[in-house]
Amino acid sequence: MRVYNTMTRKKDEFVPVNAGKINMYACGPTVYNYFHIGNARPFLFFDVVRRYFTYLGYDVTYVQNITDIDDKIIEQANQEGSSFEDIAKRYTQAFFDDLKLLNINPADYNPKATEYIQQMIELIDILVKKGNAYEANGDVYFAVESIPTYGKLSGKNLEDLQAGARVEANTQKKNPADFTLWKKAKEGEPKWDSPWGEGRPGWHTECVVMSRKMLGQTFDIHGGGVDLVFPHHENELAQAYALDGRPLANYWMHNGFLNIDGNKMSKSLNNFFTTRDIMKKYDPEVIRFFFLSKHYRSPIDFNEDIIIESKKALANFYSVFKEVDILNLELDSIDKSAFISTVEAFKEAMDDDFNTAKALASLFDLAKEAKAKKNSIEVRQAAAVTLLELGKVLGFFSNLEKTLETSVDQHAEKLIELLISYRLDAKKEKNYALSDKIRKDLLELGIELQDTPQGTIWKIKD
Repeated sequence: MRVYNTMTRKKDEFVPVNAGKINMYACGPTVYNYFHIGNARPFLFFDVVRRYFTYLGYDVTYVQNITDIDDKIIEQANQEGSSFEDIAKRYTQAFFDDLKLLNINPADYNPKATEYIQQMIELIDILVKKGNAYEANGDVYFAVESIPTYGKLSGKNLEDLQAGARVEANTQKKNPADFTLWKKAKEGEPKWDSPWGEGRPGWHTECVVMSRKMLGQTFDIHGGGVDLVFPHHENELAQAYALDGRPLANYWMHNGFLNIDGNKMSKSLNNFFTTRDIMKKYDPEVIRFFFLSKHYRSPIDFNEDIIIESKKALANFYSVFKEVDILNLELDSIDKSAFISTVEAFKEAMDDDFNTAKALASLFDLAKEAKAKKNSIEVRQAAAVTLLELGKVLGFFSNLEKTLETSVDQHAEKLIELLISYRLDAKKEKNYALSDKIRKDLLELGIELQDTPQGTIWKIKD
């Protein structure tokens, strides 16, 4: 297996710290609101990484933190006239609820920042005593010049960082690029006692403490979105090196950005969507397919055309299962030896830096063989069962029975699309009575229409 390592900027052979065991950590949410569709990408991708390692037989321990104290949480609490604890509790539960809808398995551990404040204070105190950090008027800063390798992960030059930091220079800092480990409490903010006065830890210290506490001084994989490479992960790594000269993780994995119709997601562009918003329009499994249809390190564009293709692909897979009546097969008794090479192609794609886009090609091949009338029923069944097994590795088909009961075949889907086109024609002709009748009749049949700026979409009503 080869994994692209942000630290080395190349695909490295993957060798775990302990044979047969994987320790991995991925940055979780700051719980001040529902997570947006861009956040869903790393949550979903590292779920697949974990699933694949488990499929290969590894014992995986997966940790994903919850940042439950932060400026944004405090700001949201002030806006709502609530406490930061209530805001954090509400959106932590929302996070878990939305993960469940996306069929993302919960992490083995979800440590919360507020549960490790004392350990963070102890870590900061060690860094101060070692000369890697210093106190200034109740704040504590990490001295980046104390680490010769600072900037190695992100590839940033310390001189350039210093020049950029001077734009909003903090006169308390010895170096403009120094970052905060402990924040002095402001009036009305949550606070904890420390050797430097009342305050709270900085974000970059939280993940260092929680990951090392649960996974050891150096673990296998640290992951997150590419936006976390700097400053967050760079600053985590700096603290780990300062503590004992060891890297925090051996492999640093980062997924690419999500764009909306070719543009960066932004509230000012009115294209900012929470995952919860998106799941009201699209089946969560379609969202999963959409993300996995492209390599995780590549940018991906969220647009209607790709979503429609994802929906069609999944519908094709489910039509395969219907045709072979998979729910009534004794899966363990099916001889799948005819598709060993397809399984190997799937594994080869995943072993090459988790190339899910290429792995999906194996699923399409299996669907084709399962539909081929030239094949015997035994071969078609074997292809379908293999499709089911490999699909589950990627997190698909978790509610197979329920989905097959409510899914429509391709012919019915074409009829629905045809009726939608008739409705569109009626609206253009200002025949709103007919347009409304088509919508109402489809709804009575359990088909719900939603008009979006990109066109009309449909889904089976819950």
